Amino acid sequence: MRYLTAGESHGPQLTAIIEGLPAGMELLAEDVNTDLLRRQKGHGRGRRMQIEKDLVAIKSGVRHGHTLGSPVTLVVENDDWKHWTKIMGIEPLDSVEEAEEIKRKITRPRPGHADLNGGIKYGHRDMRNVLERSSARETTVRVAAGAAAKKLLKLLGVELASHVIEIGGIRAENVQFETIQEVQERSEASSVRCLDEEAGAKMIEAIDNAKKNGDSIGGVVEVIAEGMPIGIGSYVHYDRKLDAKVAAAIVSINAFKGVEIGIGFEAASKFGSEVHDEIAWNDQRGFYRKTNRLGGFEGGMTNGMPIVVRGVMKPIPTLYKPLESVDIDTKETFSASIERSDACAVPAAAVVAEAAVAWELANAILEQFNGDRMDHLIRQVEEHKSYAKEF
Repeated sequence: MRYLTAGESHGPQLTAIIEGLPAGMELLAEDVNTDLLRRQKGHGRGRRMQIEKDLVAIKSGVRHGHTLGSPVTLVVENDDWKHWTKIMGIEPLDSVEEAEEIKRKITRPRPGHADLNGGIKYGHRDMRNVLERSSARETTVRVAAGAAAKKLLKLLGVELASHVIEIGGIRAENVQFETIQEVQERSEASSVRCLDEEAGAKMIEAIDNAKKNGDSIGGVVEVIAEGMPIGIGSYVHYDRKLDAKVAAAIVSINAFKGVEIGIGFEAASKFGSEVHDEIAWNDQRGFYRKTNRLGGFEGGMTNGMPIVVRGVMKPIPTLYKPLESVDIDTKETFSASIERSDACAVPAAAVVAEAAVAWELANAILEQFNGDRMDHLIRQVEEHKSYAKEF
């Protein structure tokens, strides 16, 4: 299974084409729209989220509510496009329009963004050619693709949830929960997706202070997945290790700079006896681990325990008190260009991370089992779970 996204931040639309979804899988627009709405919420989002009402249109690969096995096309229109038709138009400009457009060229790259590197890579003298695609707006259709993956996983008995662990140095401490459904409900009830109400209130205050100062703040999000069968992934090939694929998916999200699984970096300061999860067995569960410090992975494969992944998001680099930069045309020092931005997008990034993890888990299952038909896939996964339990 794979997908490709296309579209610019202020272009007419964003598109994802998914190849490899099994035939016969129920997929409705509302399955996708639920997660698109979740991505738009969160304290600290900018004015763009008030302009856009992200809704998906399924353009191919689905008939009467079920996938056909052919590529599925998901489209999300950009409502703000009507204000950018000249700036972001497809057709060539006439001489008058081109002269006007040259005045609007962005030649001052923003520190921390793709502007300068992308301009050098592709030879763009107008940084807008870079920032329009490198914008986190692209995660809209990554979430759409992830929603399709989540639907597949749900039909296989796998549930996901995400929440915020830290924002601006304020860390949630009271994050105990009984079920993954509780995580889903409590995170949705919080404007910063934090399970710790006291920490959540402090996070809101920190975001407001950053915005007041024209600054931005980052944080840490956590994704949890329950119900994955044992042995998905590989210990044989380095490029098929599922924990490695999940880690790569997290860091591929805009502004993410770090990832850990289970206790992660904490393992460096502990003894082996304090890190590895003891194995147990009973009639009801089969093999299981007494603890889950390794976050559901051993040897590049799932071990049947909940998958726990955390990602570190840096502060958004577009600031209302811009940092110093250098004009690529004049080579003079200037304050970097300002584009509309968020003071904090960590709550929304949790939803993006959830989608990224869901995609990798679903793809790994389809690599291991025949995925042409949804009914066959369900039967294979159920048989594998029974086999693992009785092993």
